[in-house]
Amino acid sequence: MHNPLLERPLSLYSNGQFIAGEGEDITVYDPSNATPITTLKAASAIQVEQAITAANKAFPAWCALGGPKRAEYLRRIAQALEQRRERLINVQMRNNGKPQFEADLDVSDAIATFNYYAEQAEQLETRQNTPFSLPDPYYQGQTRLEPVGAVGMIVPWNFPLVTSAWKIAPALAAGCTIVLKTSEYTPLAELVYADIAQEIELPQGVLNILTGAASTGIALTQSKKLAKLSFTGSNQVGSRVMQSAAERCQPVSLELGGKSAILVFKDAPVEQAVEQIVAGIFFNCGQMCSATSRLLVERSFAQQLIPALVERTRHLKVGSPFTEGVEMGPLSNLPQYQKVTRLLKQAQHDGLECLVGGEVNKSQTGWFVPPTIYDHIDRQHPFWREEIFGPVLVITYFDTEDEAIELANDSDYGLVATILSADLERAQRVANQIWAGHIWINSLQIIFPQTAWGGFKGSGIGRELGPWGLSAYLGVKHISIYDTQG
Repeated sequence: MHNPLLERPLSLYSNGQFIAGEGEDITVYDPSNATPITTLKAASAIQVEQAITAANKAFPAWCALGGPKRAEYLRRIAQALEQRRERLINVQMRNNGKPQFEADLDVSDAIATFNYYAEQAEQLETRQNTPFSLPDPYYQGQTRLEPVGAVGMIVPWNFPLVTSAWKIAPALAAGCTIVLKTSEYTPLAELVYADIAQEIELPQGVLNILTGAASTGIALTQSKKLAKLSFTGSNQVGSRVMQSAAERCQPVSLELGGKSAILVFKDAPVEQAVEQIVAGIFFNCGQMCSATSRLLVERSFAQQLIPALVERTRHLKVGSPFTEGVEMGPLSNLPQYQKVTRLLKQAQHDGLECLVGGEVNKSQTGWFVPPTIYDHIDRQHPFWREEIFGPVLVITYFDTEDEAIELANDSDYGLVATILSADLERAQRVANQIWAGHIWINSLQIIFPQTAWGGFKGSGIGRELGPWGLSAYLGVKHISIYDTQG
């Protein structure tokens, strides 16, 4: 199908207009065959400042517009996404390498997020000037929730349409204006938000979208004119974002990495457990901060579960997103492919026990890595401790509930966890003792806009989604009134 969303002669959207970038060339690839789709121009440092100026200029009027009016724009964005569904699915299949069912889920997630925050924008008005009592009868207290201002955003390449929605929707609902930098690897889906902003006549400067790589991101994070930074990506880059913000004591929200556990108790149904393990690590080719890449199995259950898991993994259909029935596509970009293939070679050097996968088919065109499982991994090995961000699962075993909890918490991260057990009372008890921001019990990784997203420890600062996502873009204003009438 011909898809105009793949053609971008003008790669920046600033102050309500599409303009040509003046920075470096960025070549966008199809990861299933490693061929270029298009070349875009990145935003220069001057263009970043111009977009920030536009966002600050637009802020007072957008803030004053009120929640109900902002909600109307959010719903129109959701409608415009739905109207572009087929083309957006195609863009993500071409630019991300996502199988069709995954790309379709991403569109639905983005639509649901904008509709949810339209409701939140409407309800925000009812929360203003909320009274509360004070111990002195001559004083009255009130609170208001005010948008923080113009916000800089940097989003990753693994879920470009979704992570952008998770930031744009609550920020607009709160009354903030936005300068968003796309990933250099997957800018095509995110630029659709610019198309929609222009189509629905979103006021100029409210939403600015810049294509760019590291230099564009540095210019964004170093600006003194932004009220806040919101970043999703690796811990390495997140640390630099935080350091830059710290120079100005600038607030930040960081959604970073994970090395999450999936705990399987012996009373879990084998077939259900296998499907949930596979989905937790091989969905999106394992390129998920929430990937449950550490499998913890009750030892007495291993002989039933592991052979079934290996058999299912061996027959997982890997290939181009445009191949009928494909279940896992390629890694989304060359640097990630090079990183994961290097780690697979390291595993061979270290003598890890590989149950399936482990070797890349070098004759295959595109950035494909086989679904891979390693057994009996030592807790000090990097594969246990470090995020791989690819389709690589490691297994260890436990004998008691307490040991399972201790193993799950043995991580520098605390983003998510999954617990599989027919004993819901035990599953709940275990969930209460795992340090992670989101825990699923007997469930696939379903994420509703109403839920919280974010983690403990090295997995970041703050929360996205739900009312907590809205609060991330709001400041609390307290008003104290002295009344001599008492």
